[in-house]
Order: sequence, then structure tokens, then C-alpha cells
Amino acid sequence: MDFILNRMPTGVIVFNPNMGIMFKNRQADLFLKRYKMPDEITTICKRIFNAISASRLDELFPGEVRVFKKLEGSPSMWTFRFSIHEQPEPFVSIFITEESDNNQLDLNIIRSQCHLTRRETDVLGRVLNGLKNSEISDDLDISEQTVKDYLSNIYAKLGVENRFALASLLYNSPGFRHR
Repeated sequence: MDFILNRMPTGVIVFNPNMGIMFKNRQADLFLKRYKMPDEITTICKRIFNAISASRLDELFPGEVRVFKKLEGSPSMWTFRFSIHEQPEPFVSIFITEESDNNQLDLNIIRSQCHLTRRETDVLGRVLNGLKNSEISDDLDISEQTVKDYLSNIYAKLGVENRFALASLLYNSPGFRHR
């Protein structure tokens, strides 16, 4: 249960028919602090609940429901996957995942070649996703000073001085790509 609540990389939000949030995990909470829930998501949820109450769910939503959206202020594309539950009480779960630029990089290769620790790799991935130190701190549940310490270690190991140089090095080095 701790994994779902705190460590699962996918955000999960569960809505009831009144569009109240019944549950959200830590990743979903962080998502909602950074971004506004797209209007399309709430509109689709309302349409799903209307279809359930009219006994027309299979007719109106015969397949999987997914929304792909670029959010304002985010460098990434986001996927919102709907999971619909009718019994015993209707609810809709939304699974939120980020398709970021750093998915083009193989962090395992970077970790191995640059001798990064697991935690340094965690910080690196979030830096490449464009997160600020305070957001990384919240995301990993560590202090901002610890984030700065990890960044200093990463910069030293890769021979760079700042985030721009770090990103430039990694994205321009074909040995780190996996796509």
C-alpha cells in the first residue's frame, strides 16, 4: 500500500459521481500542485457518470479511454488513462503519466557509465524533466540542500557546471540515447 500511496511513479486520482476526489496518491497530489487538471478530464468523467446512470456505458464508451495532452508550463506530453468502475458504487480512476524528453535517454546507461548512485539518478531524471530543486525535494521527500548536494555530485562526475551544460551533454551524446 505504501508503494501506491507514496512511491508509485504514476499519479492516481479517483473521482466519485459528484466529481469529488475519493483518493489521490502522492504523485497525483504533486501533479495537482504543479498543473491544473485539464478541463477535458472532468468533462469526460461527467459524461462517463452520466452514461453509467443511463445504463449506456458500453454503448458510449466501448473501449479504453485515454487523453494525451501537452500542459501549459510542462515540457512533456501527459497521458490520462481512465479506469471505469460501475459496481458496487460507480467511480472513475485516472492514471496520470508523463511522457518526458528524458524518456529518450537511458538513465541506466548514464548511471553505469558516469558512476551515479541510485539517488543521484533519481535527481538527474527529475532535473531532465524540468523540475526545480524545491519540486525535486517534495517529490523525493528530501531537503532542498540534499538535492543541491546530489546535483553537485552529478555535475562533478559529468564534468559540467550547471543544468544547461548537463542537459546539453546528455542530449548531445548518442551513447546515452535508447530511442
